[in-house]
Amino acid sequence: MDKFKAALVLAGVGDALGYRNFSRQDNALGAKIQQELKEIGGLENLVLSPDKWPVSDNTFMHMATAEAVITEYWSLEDLYRELVKRYVDAVDKLSGRRPDPATIEGCRELKPDNHLLAWHTPFNEKGSGFGASTKAMCLGMRYWKPEKLESLIEVSIECGRMTHNHPTGFLGSLCTALFVAYAIQGKPLVQWGREMMKVVPMAEEYCKKTIRHMAGEVSESKDYSYLAGEKPLCRSHVPHFQCPTLTPPSLPQTYRRWSSEGRGGRRGHDAPMIAYDALLGCGGDWTELCNRSMFHGGESAATGSIAGCLYGLVYGLSKVPKGLYQDMEQRERLEFLGENLYRLSMEEK
Repeated sequence: MDKFKAALVLAGVGDALGYRNFSRQDNALGAKIQQELKEIGGLENLVLSPDKWPVSDNTFMHMATAEAVITEYWSLEDLYRELVKRYVDAVDKLSGRRPDPATIEGCRELKPDNHLLAWHTPFNEKGSGFGASTKAMCLGMRYWKPEKLESLIEVSIECGRMTHNHPTGFLGSLCTALFVAYAIQGKPLVQWGREMMKVVPMAEEYCKKTIRHMAGEVSESKDYSYLAGEKPLCRSHVPHFQCPTLTPPSLPQTYRRWSSEGRGGRRGHDAPMIAYDALLGCGGDWTELCNRSMFHGGESAATGSIAGCLYGLVYGLSKVPKGLYQDMEQRERLEFLGENLYRLSMEEK
């Protein structure tokens, strides 16, 4: 249970550190960010207060997902309707936090008052952003058991499509949920990429059966290769799956190359990729994880949120300075959600 709680809390910490009250998202120089951090005393002396270090829309959308999946639902369709309601409610509360435009646009297409079509949204050429991946970690916590793989695939794809109906977007949520499940299962980090590639054909088959336009706009999309497994998800997915992780000086340039628009972590394919590479490269060192995933100058709130969650599941809170989470915004709610996700995932037969 402790690591489930740590995962939710550190997802919020990573989000807040990367978000930095708006300013971090506008700073393209990771080295400058890290220098500013040293000037204020470093991570070990930092206290994340709600006024100076708030969480972004990433955390609120992630909490909305978690709150839906801990409810008592009789079918996945009922879960999807609950997700729609909570996403719409969450977006209404994000004023002043500069939410991701793609998430806002996606939520406008949701229909909470339409019982049959509540979560059915049209294909969106601009829906390839990171927002689907940053709200899906808790799905891997809910459906982490190997026998729940089919449910994890379906729910993560449908959850992602609600707001980001584009292959690069909604498959980012599948990737994030899968990596969370692998962390809970105790799979070695270096195997996660290889294990995911075994799941890709199952995801492709599900999409072909259930997405009406799969043979149209989606299959013609230049990012469809992400689903087909032709685009490596991270640097560790080289032949034989060796894991040469990046060194800090090369991070910003490499992250920009991974990105489709020169801003590392902006899309559903590179946000999980950066978070995973950070986890591989940090060697269990929290500060190193932060430098790689939360202070690189790209979409650091997104990559930091995913990396923080994965770190919490693998290493827990013991190596994280208490000042980073003891007064963090939404901490008690995040701990509550982590506790309930653990309970439900363990009790379910």
